[in-house]
Amino acid sequence: MSGASTRVADLIEVLGGLRLVPVVVLEDSAKAWPLAQALKRGGLPCAEVTFRTAAAEAAIREMARDPDIVLGAGTVVDLQQVDRAIDAGASYIVSPGFSPRIVHRCQERGVPVFPGVATPSEVQMALEASLDIVKFFPAESLGGIATLKAIAAPYSMMRFIPTGGITPENLPSYLSHEFVLAVGGSWMVAKDLIASGRFEEVTRLTAEAVACARRYQPAPPSTRGRA
Repeated sequence: MSGASTRVADLIEVLGGLRLVPVVVLEDSAKAWPLAQALKRGGLPCAEVTFRTAAAEAAIREMARDPDIVLGAGTVVDLQQVDRAIDAGASYIVSPGFSPRIVHRCQERGVPVFPGVATPSEVQMALEASLDIVKFFPAESLGGIATLKAIAAPYSMMRFIPTGGITPENLPSYLSHEFVLAVGGSWMVAKDLIASGRFEEVTRLTAEAVACARRYQPAPPSTRGRA
């Protein structure tokens, strides 16, 4: 197994075990370290820091100082951001849509990439790019778990990370299916909690989400693709 394949396999094992990925928007990189520690205390040592703000690169660099944090960069939309995120310490890349150029650059650099998909055509493109994990985005706006089940049915080799509109209320509906590797969510890392430094609340919400995730295991393969 190559080094790149090993990194992908290790990442799949970690994210598949955690089942949750906090999707973080950081306006102030000084909040990055205490946020990472709050997530760890809640039992979720991972984060996807989105490139939606000017502070994203510095925040990734700060959080990457903790070797326990499985750190991704999200909302990556161009090659420059790919390189900046990886150089800052991101161990995987997430893009909102499927970009062959972004996928290729990540593969060149030996870093896992989870591009966003919304249609079977994009899933097919991901397969042709030798990927077997993609982000389903924006999940709830696209019809939620019902749409994802329909898209996933022909692709038994593909696993999904649904993101967008996920809440504690609809989380179980996603986690119950074996084609869902993990779920991306932001309710435990809401921007107002981070901005006000309410990291104890972040830890509390994270611990609740982790407890919920542990209660819901994927459905057995025999149920896959059924309505």
